[in-house]
Amino acid sequence: MRLLITGGTGFVGSRLVERALADGHQVMVVSRDPASAGKRLGSSVSVRESAAAFVDEKPDAIVNLAGEPIADRRWSDSQKARLIESRRHATRDVVSLCEQLAATGEAPGVLVSGSAMGYYGDQGDREVTEQTPPHDEFAHRLCDMWEHEAHKAEAFGTRVACLRIGLVLDEGGGTLAKMTPAFKLGVGGKIGNGRQYMPWIHREDLVRIIEFLLTRDDLEGAFNAGAPNPVTNAGFTRALGRHLHRPTPFFVPAPLLKAALGEMSRLLLTGACMRPKRLEDAGFDFRYPTLDDALAAIFDK
Repeated sequence: MRLLITGGTGFVGSRLVERALADGHQVMVVSRDPASAGKRLGSSVSVRESAAAFVDEKPDAIVNLAGEPIADRRWSDSQKARLIESRRHATRDVVSLCEQLAATGEAPGVLVSGSAMGYYGDQGDREVTEQTPPHDEFAHRLCDMWEHEAHKAEAFGTRVACLRIGLVLDEGGGTLAKMTPAFKLGVGGKIGNGRQYMPWIHREDLVRIIEFLLTRDDLEGAFNAGAPNPVTNAGFTRALGRHLHRPTPFFVPAPLLKAALGEMSRLLLTGACMRPKRLEDAGFDFRYPTLDDALAAIFDK
């Protein structure tokens, strides 16, 4: 398979590149810094600045993971604009490539495009599937726009699957890279009242989901990419402390977070009990279905 990946140097994308190469696929990566990305990914990966630059390579499949990190900066109006435009630009570039290749009769067969659990907004403690109506807020509108842009590739004969991704767990990056230092010092704790749900997924399962959707021609639309057993923030806190053998006596008061982070604090203080119903119905088997399974694989080596 000729596989094009945007966001191929990121926490998820880099692991997907590794597995694709190991499986013998021809891998292409979009990066704003091709020279640096080429050094990281190796000479067997073709790296260019845009998806459109790969029109001559005629990718069979595309995985679109590019986008400004959502939680790196406070959500000022300008930062919200960057979050929107980074996703819109990367996805439109991918769709433009599909259009160009369709004109030659060789449109990519499938586009697996990123989205996030934020699509649903604040859902309290109700169980959330792909059919659950979203709560209208910025995170939802951002993800909805992202998915809408990706689905435009369907007009050119490309099957589109959008992944509403939970918190990605593994060593070396992602959510745990931000949380673990405080927990190792024994000053970790719950956020707010701790009752908000934190959909999560082990990075290996997320990459396996992407591979699953690349090859299943009968699957399209939205898929919840979270483990089948989401936990509350309080439950996550207890489990992480247990696997790190550290106490978790502290908590961060909600008013303090709101004062410090403004609207972005909703990412930490609200959530959704997101279930991967469509993936399970399609027969996907999670290697790490529970948080203890995932944390044991990461920390108990």
